[in-house]
Amino acid sequence: MTVRERTEELEQQILAPCASLSRNTRGRETQEEPCTLRTEYQRDRDRIIHCKTFRRLKHKTQVFLSPEGDHYRTRLTHTLEVAQIARTVARALLLNEDLTEAISLGHDLGHTPFGHAGERALNEIFPGGFRHYEQSVRVVEKLEKDGRGLNLTWEVRDGILCHTTGQEASTPEGRIVRLADRIAYLNHDIDDAERAGVMCESDIPHSITDVLGETKSKRIDTLVHSVVENSENGRIAMSAEVEAAFAELASFMTANVYSNPYAKSEEKKVPRLIGALYDFLTKPGALPEDMLLIAERDGAERAACDFIAGMTDHYAVELFEKIYVPKSWKL
Repeated sequence: MTVRERTEELEQQILAPCASLSRNTRGRETQEEPCTLRTEYQRDRDRIIHCKTFRRLKHKTQVFLSPEGDHYRTRLTHTLEVAQIARTVARALLLNEDLTEAISLGHDLGHTPFGHAGERALNEIFPGGFRHYEQSVRVVEKLEKDGRGLNLTWEVRDGILCHTTGQEASTPEGRIVRLADRIAYLNHDIDDAERAGVMCESDIPHSITDVLGETKSKRIDTLVHSVVENSENGRIAMSAEVEAAFAELASFMTANVYSNPYAKSEEKKVPRLIGALYDFLTKPGALPEDMLLIAERDGAERAACDFIAGMTDHYAVELFEKIYVPKSWKL
């Protein structure tokens, strides 16, 4: 018996009946020889961690564009916080922790520079629209590894695609990630907003804090406990009281942070920057060499969209300046 087979046996013995067993995966688009050490979901997790797109998340905005300070969240730190929360819930419910972690780590690979402002800008100009969760799947299927993709399992790709709005994931592990994503960003955005001077934690209404708690750690603890205590047979849920307070917290954040004029003061510049890059990159000969295969396969507009979506905030600004800002003469 290999190490992988032993792990699969342990999953069979320990995990809940509704858990997604590694040996029962629907598989990959291209069949591969099994690893002797790692299960299929462990391999997916490792492939995501080692891919170039994952590394670029450290320089992509979460909420505050180009913040000055070392302690603001980036898309990468958000991803790690989602993975931590989701793994805690999966372990408590005896679900597949490796699958949960793989989905968590891959869920935002397709996010644009400049957060949701960049996503909205691309959605406006790219034919057919742009949604980051669909782009995340495209990254792992068609863009990584010089267009070959990561060849992930069906369950991981399904969880990535369904991690936000619309249809729920087919696995309970994917449904955990969907909820863990909201738990993570609503709470860490409060922390960042307070650091930026946009709000104070004491501004949160008592109708929320009396249920969820007055600190970030207490709120996350309350939410996670509620999910663990109210989920069963693959259905992932909170108590009615906690869910109502959580929804009120989301509304409070929308009104006081996500639409705050100070916090979003730089976002009005994003559509013009993204639009200018898109206009330039869709011209003949403008795309970099490593995007030519995508352009040949899927068209120049698709390749330009993929290239922009994969940029970090800093690179997008630098490329814009290189293209459109005149350089001074040096004598």
